[in-house]
Amino acid sequence: MNPLKRLAGQTAIYGLSNIVGRVINFLLVPLYTRVFYPGEYGVVTEMYVYVAFLLIVLTYGMETALFRFSEEQPERKDHIFSTTLLSVLITSSVFIFLVVVFRRPIADIMRYPDNVEYILLLGSIVGLDALAAIPYARLRAENRPWRFAITRLTGIAVNIVLVLFFLLLCPWLSEHGPRWLMPAIDMIYDPGIGVGYVFIANLVATLVTLLMLTPVMLAATWVFDPLIWRRMLIYALPLLVAGMAGWVNEALDKLLLKYILPEDIAMSQVGIYGAVYKLSIMMTIFIQAFRFAAEPFFFAQASQENARVLFARVMNYFVLACLCIFLGIMLFMDVVKHFIGPHFHEGLAVVPILLLANMFLGIYWNLSIWYKLTSKTTYGAWFAVVGAAITIILNIWWIPRFGYHGSAWATLVCYFSLAALSYLFGQRHYKIPYDIGRIFLLIMAALGVYFISYITAGLPALWMYPAHLALLLLFALLVARIYPSLRSINKTLT
Repeated sequence: MNPLKRLAGQTAIYGLSNIVGRVINFLLVPLYTRVFYPGEYGVVTEMYVYVAFLLIVLTYGMETALFRFSEEQPERKDHIFSTTLLSVLITSSVFIFLVVVFRRPIADIMRYPDNVEYILLLGSIVGLDALAAIPYARLRAENRPWRFAITRLTGIAVNIVLVLFFLLLCPWLSEHGPRWLMPAIDMIYDPGIGVGYVFIANLVATLVTLLMLTPVMLAATWVFDPLIWRRMLIYALPLLVAGMAGWVNEALDKLLLKYILPEDIAMSQVGIYGAVYKLSIMMTIFIQAFRFAAEPFFFAQASQENARVLFARVMNYFVLACLCIFLGIMLFMDVVKHFIGPHFHEGLAVVPILLLANMFLGIYWNLSIWYKLTSKTTYGAWFAVVGAAITIILNIWWIPRFGYHGSAWATLVCYFSLAALSYLFGQRHYKIPYDIGRIFLLIMAALGVYFISYITAGLPALWMYPAHLALLLLFALLVARIYPSLRSINKTLT
């Protein structure tokens, strides 16, 4: 099969689990933003910021190392997988143990002295998710996207059912249910737990997922090879630094909002910012699905004669897809905005900034393949540290002046800077003929169409929606003009 067709197909399958899962999770946002006040939703936003950081720490780049070394030494794939799995199993177990022992001081530091259970739930979720990441990585390395997708979707379904059960069904039954059912409801439901039920549902779903991945783990040879492990760590640790710094770029702004803004408004601002961030969900879904498929794809294609030309073509299609998502969301924001509660609508102005920021993050991730293929992963660490410095400095400077608007602009500046840095250095060490000129014109065309939409935004819906559909057609015509070869994508891929 043509490699671009295979990448597109696997992106679609990985995207199935991500799109369905994230869309379903996204559909919970209307529930969260109506059941919880902005300050309460701020707790959910904050906790998952910590989850993202800790998952990076507890997987410490070993997923990418697994891909790299499995391709490099295919005859030792089983030993590499077993070594990786045992390494992460040990570190995750130690982490959960430490969280249990030090749960109270951790809760005090995080300003949740009355909710120590949050810490225990958070620690368990992170430790088990980190362990699950390795069998998931093996499924990706072995090109088994359907098994990957089914497992993820099952876990997501369990999570959704439990969230609906605790946040909708139980409160309704406690008020309107039959009297004979009340003792059972009182045993399993406590209104005081509140947002804690979000974490309880997540933990149960993680356990179900891990159970489904058990056959993949049991298939390991259970051999720990210290030599391979040391080599993998040398390769992976710069990726850990890059991942941690990347977390700073992606998520630290929400914590800085909490600690820089006055306490009486901080959690409300975190909640609003976290909710409107969700409106960029289609962009992040696409990027995540692409990453799942593209990382093993890039490694597998690297040895082919036309690999660099292929990588450049992938970038063209990737940017075009991102711009279509950008326009699809922004031109129909009057519909999209209803996915969050009215109390959160004041944050809608930052959505286009966040969409563009996420697009440049995806571009940076695409560009980063050069240092992974050349084993110069220290560059990724340095780039991420530079990005983290930009994020911290701009947030500290702009949050007191502009609140979460400052955070959104800092995110865009950070990701654009990272993409520019990776491109400049990459062209020195692993030159790929990216069509930068036409990519720039594509971005300008999309922004031009978006700014034109301001003229039609005040029209009645009967006229506005057809006008915005016409603007999408205009963008398609501009794309065909800027990049004629994109007119024949199907022909190109055959």
